Amino acid sequence: MSDTAATAPSVQRGRFFAGRRPMSLGVMLPIADQDAYANDSPTAGFAEMVALARLAVEVGFEALWLPDHFMLQLEREGDRPRGVWECWTTCAALAAALPGVTIGTLVACTGFHSPGSIAKMAESVDAISGGRFVLGLGCGWHRPEYERYGYPFDHRVDRFEEALQIISPLLRQGEATFDGRYSQVRGAVNYPRGPRWREGGPPILIGANRPRMLRLTARFADVWNADWQRDPATVAAQSAELDRACAEVGRDPRGLVRTAGSNFELAGATGRRFEAIAGTTEQMAAAIRGFADLGLAHYVCGLEPCTPRTLEQFAGVIRALDG
Repeated sequence: MSDTAATAPSVQRGRFFAGRRPMSLGVMLPIADQDAYANDSPTAGFAEMVALARLAVEVGFEALWLPDHFMLQLEREGDRPRGVWECWTTCAALAAALPGVTIGTLVACTGFHSPGSIAKMAESVDAISGGRFVLGLGCGWHRPEYERYGYPFDHRVDRFEEALQIISPLLRQGEATFDGRYSQVRGAVNYPRGPRWREGGPPILIGANRPRMLRLTARFADVWNADWQRDPATVAAQSAELDRACAEVGRDPRGLVRTAGSNFELAGATGRRFEAIAGTTEQMAAAIRGFADLGLAHYVCGLEPCTPRTLEQFAGVIRALDG
């Protein structure tokens, strides 16, 4: 196992894209079946996703984020599962179609792929994007897809910790050897390297809000995401806990980029996004300002639903923020 105290100080300081705002804005793209994309097309195909992504950039978003799922089967939606376009293939295609736009996974599940494969895919997508990819990672949470697709659901954080001890050196040094309980690599290499090989590859983002995951964030991540939150006070408390985790592992907390996100209820909302912020344009802008006041570097908006109509509606919120 890697030495805790030796890992965190080696992470480079402040690795994230520079937006044109103090707190840049990103948006989640709809890639699930029946995501209420539009009245005549409830599921966005790739052409619709590209058009939607371009519109998102036009209205002021600076990053595009995709989740990593095989399917969704949520209790509040009934028994029928909804399929999801494959995350990594879609990221690569969007990166090729939208040069110059930051694209990231929020978050990629380490339980669905071998750690070596994740590092290789991240390096490849970063090359396709011209160095604009953010590797968001998480340990997974949605038990039905693990069971339906034959992946083990047990010891997810243990497995996640081992995966990080392979992904991190593959991206940062280009090679890794690790002998763990769940994952093993012997002389694995990550070549050829993408455009940011001197910086250690694409930045690693970890989505975390529990103590152990925050400690892993302090050890391995360039970027922290606080998950979906309505209340800035919750993020502030988690950020303070992350500071303590950094102190435990000997890392300067100022070098860890901090991000969060919220869901927003817009015209035609289906209720699928939980804890959504609703209200007037100014009320939504005020809610976002509360997160900006925390000094966050980036804020992800989950629009419910995410359609051309709601993107244009949310453009008013962005104008209010920029005004």
